[in-house]
Amino acid sequence: MIWILLVLLYGLFKGLREIAKKKAMTKNSVMEVLVAYTILSFVMVIPEAKAAMGMPGRFYIYVALKSLVIFIAWMCSFRSLKHLPVSLYGILDLSRVLFATFLAVTVIHETLNFNQIMGMLLVCCGLMLLKFKPAFLYSLLEKGNSQSPTDSKTQIQSDGKYKLYVFCAFVSCLLNAVSGLMDKILMKDINSSQLQFWYMLFLVIYYVIYMLVTRTPMSKTVLKNGWIWLMALIFVIGDKALFVANANPDSRVTIMTLIKQSGCVITIIGGRLVFKEKDTTYRLVCAAVVIAGIVISVL
Repeated sequence: MIWILLVLLYGLFKGLREIAKKKAMTKNSVMEVLVAYTILSFVMVIPEAKAAMGMPGRFYIYVALKSLVIFIAWMCSFRSLKHLPVSLYGILDLSRVLFATFLAVTVIHETLNFNQIMGMLLVCCGLMLLKFKPAFLYSLLEKGNSQSPTDSKTQIQSDGKYKLYVFCAFVSCLLNAVSGLMDKILMKDINSSQLQFWYMLFLVIYYVIYMLVTRTPMSKTVLKNGWIWLMALIFVIGDKALFVANANPDSRVTIMTLIKQSGCVITIIGGRLVFKEKDTTYRLVCAAVVIAGIVISVL
């Protein structure tokens, strides 16, 4: 049961991290936040350097590949979060459940029991409710909202950039699912310190190369952005918890992926309290359906 609590901690921290990202990007550009966040996170794991030594040679290639996957995933997710409501992004992020489950079943041959299948169906139901917004349910939950679900849908369809950011969010979910699968496979042969230290180092290298090639400027104020420091801290703690959970032979990718999505509740509540977003009642109901699926899956 310890691994379940560790993954739950990761999920809650993940929700807090999305709010911190959104706030950080109100003060600095996407790339400034992304690069500073990555470098600060790496600095925080440097104390793990001694325990990270001695990794077998071939695993440097595997970890570098994982870092490349995360490098692209973060580029997509940060740009999406910059332009999408944090509560909506948090629920779109739930789609990684579908990607991760497919990969776990097809690649490492995990099996789904009845509870997990029912849980997956509820997760899918919650996502479908979010996408299609049945008028009767939306009107019941969002009384007094001047914008109907049809108006909202029309607005989204007329905004090509909005569609692009939604697409980027889904690409990020797919790549994060790939990364999660790699974590489970890699943690069979290396320890959490090795994985965390080296994948963060490779990430720093990738982002520095990107900044040099694209000649992207960095503001001197970026290190004064307290939200970036908060992001880095909760990211390092959350990732450590996740890697330790992956090392447990009883842990399963399908279950861990479902538990991670508990963070969507944090993003919806944060969207309402911090960013004054609307439609949060409806989104909370969608999230409640998803969370019910998660609970059923781990019973």
